[in-house]
Amino acid sequence: MNDNQITGRAENLVKDFGDFRAVNQVSFTLHKGEIFGFLGPNGSGKTTTIRMMLGLLAPTQGRVEILGTEMDGQSSSILPRIGYMSQRFSLYNDLTVLQNLNYYGQVYGLDSIKRKLQVQEALAISGLSGSEHIQTKDLSGGWRQRLALSAAILHQPEVLFLDEPTAGVDPVSRRSFWDLLYTLVARGISVFITTHYMDEAEHCHRLAFIQRGKIIAQGSLKEIKQTMMPGQVLEIDTDQAGKVIRILRKAYQNGNIDYKDLELHGSLVHVITPQVQSLSRHIKKLLKADKITLNSMSVVDPTLEDVFIACMRDNVPEVHNE
Repeated sequence: MNDNQITGRAENLVKDFGDFRAVNQVSFTLHKGEIFGFLGPNGSGKTTTIRMMLGLLAPTQGRVEILGTEMDGQSSSILPRIGYMSQRFSLYNDLTVLQNLNYYGQVYGLDSIKRKLQVQEALAISGLSGSEHIQTKDLSGGWRQRLALSAAILHQPEVLFLDEPTAGVDPVSRRSFWDLLYTLVARGISVFITTHYMDEAEHCHRLAFIQRGKIIAQGSLKEIKQTMMPGQVLEIDTDQAGKVIRILRKAYQNGNIDYKDLELHGSLVHVITPQVQSLSRHIKKLLKADKITLNSMSVVDPTLEDVFIACMRDNVPEVHNE
């Protein structure tokens, strides 16, 4: 990757709060015109990392560089080139859509002519044109998030940081929000987004999985699937999925079968194993003995959820690929 295409870099970030280490040796790069997803459970260190990337929180160790400038407390010159949307809705509910955008345009230091042009463009991009005079409190959750994103891009940032921007938003609105992100990425903006939604993470160009403050997997979804899956995924279709789960877990505990992971995946059962053929034979015998109808059983490509669960296991080695 050409250095001119790298818009952000974290190197060996550590953040301690007293005796608690919230972020532990985190490293990654951001590339121009991509969506980089930071995926992990609540409390894994996602927000602490994003705050260090923004210069809002000083790292205990390590360094952050954004657009060629080190974020060391003396980086105010780079802030006009960065956009940020926090977890919590940060606009004013008692102001209209237009009033909120005009206010943030003034905060960003846009003159009246440029502010007017940028507000109109932000309204058009977000689909809020025609809703300028609606009070923010009267917008639905999805439209409020669009407004917050419009405010975050009003000054045309080159790098955009989004901290779980669609938390609590319905799936349809989340999909529309991501369509909007792709519009921004097509313009060359780099997007760093934290999320715990699997369907959102599927849309990222590259991902990093973080657990207990450590990155345990990183790369494109294809790369992570190839390097982090401890076997193949055996998908079982049966009308008694819950009972099948109990039978297989009991057989595992008794030492009759072996597998790396067993999860309910919707109405299907997913078993991760490096010995697909032998396990398939054992499962068929177990289900036949319990008179359970097996609709089908086949090897399938792992989903992101399969990969994520596999990576979250304590015995998965750390991977720090850039």
